[in-house]
Amino acid sequence: MTNDSGSLAPSSPLSRSGALDTVALAAELLFVHGQMTEQTIAAAERLGDALGIPVRVLARWGELTVEIHRSPHSEILPAMPLAADMGKVLGIMGVIDQICQGTLAPQDARLALEAAAAHHPPASTPRFALFAALGAAALGVIFGANEAASLLLMAFSAGLGALFRRWLAKVSGNPFVQPLGAGLLAGVVAAAAERLQLPGAVLSLTALCPCMILVPGPHILNGAIDMARARVALGLARLTYAGLLILAASIGLLVGFEACGASLAPAAPAAMVPFAADVIAAGCAAAAFGTFFSMPWRLLPLPIAIGMLAPAARWAAISFAGADVATGAFAACLLAGLFVTPVADRLHLPHAALGFSAVVSMMPGFFLFHAASDLSELVSKGAQAPVELLAALVSNGATALFIVLAMALGLILPRMLFARFLPPARDQPRHPLS
Repeated sequence: MTNDSGSLAPSSPLSRSGALDTVALAAELLFVHGQMTEQTIAAAERLGDALGIPVRVLARWGELTVEIHRSPHSEILPAMPLAADMGKVLGIMGVIDQICQGTLAPQDARLALEAAAAHHPPASTPRFALFAALGAAALGVIFGANEAASLLLMAFSAGLGALFRRWLAKVSGNPFVQPLGAGLLAGVVAAAAERLQLPGAVLSLTALCPCMILVPGPHILNGAIDMARARVALGLARLTYAGLLILAASIGLLVGFEACGASLAPAAPAAMVPFAADVIAAGCAAAAFGTFFSMPWRLLPLPIAIGMLAPAARWAAISFAGADVATGAFAACLLAGLFVTPVADRLHLPHAALGFSAVVSMMPGFFLFHAASDLSELVSKGAQAPVELLAALVSNGATALFIVLAMALGLILPRMLFARFLPPARDQPRHPLS
């Protein structure tokens, strides 16, 4: 109820237990849908102050504890941070802003939070499948595929995998089933295309590009940020979860190959890609991953623009400064992080989801999946394995590791510096693009 000035009329305050319940719900919704731990805690504390209870939030893998300072009152909630949903985070942060600004009555806060989570569904299945196809084809261009038939085959495999993942999500709540099934399908499609000698059936890229869209970048970045913040247990849990998702996709891919009697060829140096094609493909990949993380249409230009700027910076670092691949990725992600951090703070977007969407074109999924294939072959051949296979395993694994570390450091460093020197105001409202 509002008065003539447009502000809320006075109303009876929430009880301490009711206020704690509201804060706990907000923290849980942010945590499970991919908001950074630091931002989740800050938002919960800001909401607690607005409701008249100073709270402290303790985040662990699978559990959130919200307690009132100097009080026996606390709530422990089961909370698994398995999702990355920018739409839901935006909606929930919008409700928190309304409460803190006094435009939403505290008594209505819980219902508003629940509505914000329910009224921001994930991207529709047609959009999800279309952008999965677009993302796989874009990654194919970045890794040197230049035949239309090959790109169409990658797009078909990824789009079909996206539909399969949505169906699997209805069948099973296990988070590892979807990457396992999508990886299996990608392996079968690539091996079958090669067996049938379809035009453009380059086995490695046809299989790997649809699998690269399964790399769980937000969990890697959130885990790395938690580690940098000395939340070691939570950071390790996030990184372990991300590693298990990659392992599930790798197992599915290798099983799909094995079922069709195929195997990945050794990794070959990527063909040179024209600068314009590389930048445009990076923007398409950023649009695809923004869609995967349920970014609203009106905000999708943000990761696209940053995603096109980052590979341009990498290209300049490698071409003009003679940097290696990992150093080029670090320079590009550092520049991307300088843009992503203030944008994510101002709009209350999940930093990891926005950041990964912007730099996904540099993720070393190609080397990760080749390393998994090399390891599988090494185990199967045992003592008869050639030395070259071991060298390939070490090379692919080390390359992937160094690129991931360089990218994570590049994105995290601006985040840490902004938090240190330009801490956001506790009552800063959200400014969404319209």
